[in-house]
Amino acid sequence: MLDIAEELHRWCGEGRAFAVATVVAVEGSAPRQPGAALAVDAGGTAVGSVSGGCVEGAVYELCRAALESGESVRERFGYSDEDAFAVGLTCGGVLDVLVVPVLPDGPGREVLAEALAAATAGEPVALARVVDSPDGTLGRALLVRPDGTYAGGLAGSGRGVGPDTGPGALERTVAAEAAALLAAGRTGTVTAGLYGARCGDPVTLLVESCLPPPRMIVFGAVDFAAALVRAGKFLGHHVTVCDARPVFATARRFPEADEVAVDWPHRYLDAQEAAGALDARTVLCVLTHDAKFDVPLLERALRLPVAYVGAMGSRRTHEARLARLREAGVGERALRRLRSPIGLDLGARTPEETALSIAAEIVAVRHGGTGAPLTGAGTPIHHEPRRGLGSVA
Repeated sequence: MLDIAEELHRWCGEGRAFAVATVVAVEGSAPRQPGAALAVDAGGTAVGSVSGGCVEGAVYELCRAALESGESVRERFGYSDEDAFAVGLTCGGVLDVLVVPVLPDGPGREVLAEALAAATAGEPVALARVVDSPDGTLGRALLVRPDGTYAGGLAGSGRGVGPDTGPGALERTVAAEAAALLAAGRTGTVTAGLYGARCGDPVTLLVESCLPPPRMIVFGAVDFAAALVRAGKFLGHHVTVCDARPVFATARRFPEADEVAVDWPHRYLDAQEAAGALDARTVLCVLTHDAKFDVPLLERALRLPVAYVGAMGSRRTHEARLARLREAGVGERALRRLRSPIGLDLGARTPEETALSIAAEIVAVRHGGTGAPLTGAGTPIHHEPRRGLGSVA
């Protein structure tokens, strides 16, 4: 649901009634992952998607019905062998969808509105919602902050006895699990006992994590950088261009960048690390192919727990760069993290084509893809999200 937070936040502010259908489980090949959502307001306006088109019509009608009944429902959609045009996923996968009505005076609206406001503002937040429960509280929500504090209520509150049960026990258990998923930037399911901890029948919740956009830092204000900035923005990154030369590092040359920094690349990276502004989703692209900039920068970058470090240059430049990095004390294990020459082999020549090849490699690294053609490969089309690299909710 948080993938369409901005629009739903506006709907909440306007006092609209709406229903949200969210993918809560996936089996086999499916076009959207858990957390993907479609919302429909009382006037019939729809935003978002749960399947890329396969079952949108049926889910739309479920949302309309939920608005009429005021009841949450969970529905399963799968492939129809008898009729490929029947309601089902022709890709062969199975989706479980949770549909929750969000009415102006309905229960849980304040919690959802708070979560949507936080996500719209770019604040880190997790939203845990009941997707399977023995006591009929489907759709109940808990908002969780990075420090583990929470708002809202779930099934099982106030039940049971003992140190891990009683009032708020289920909420405390779920909040701790959700905070851990949020720290990793992951969306997933958690299960806890109805009475807190592992006591009582199991309650399953989908935890959606929303973090500020992952960072892409492009070092080198060269002609290829402008195209890469556009590609980075398209992928949902917060993009910074950094170069030590003020004549090149200007906002006029890079109008689509979120930030243009005039500084020596290694010094800028040191400052960002010290400020805690880098994380496991950060992407570093070194386009300078100049040893006096590259070597001190890569010496630091390859020791950081970031998602991707790539450097532009010919194969000859790459070999010379490796030699200098070894002389600087960079070990072989760290050197294996370096993506150089940067990008996938697309035969790229123009800045735009090169940016596409770099962006494609970043996506492949993020999701564990091979970069090989899917035609005739026999490999999975969709990969499980890689732990630590997070999701671009």
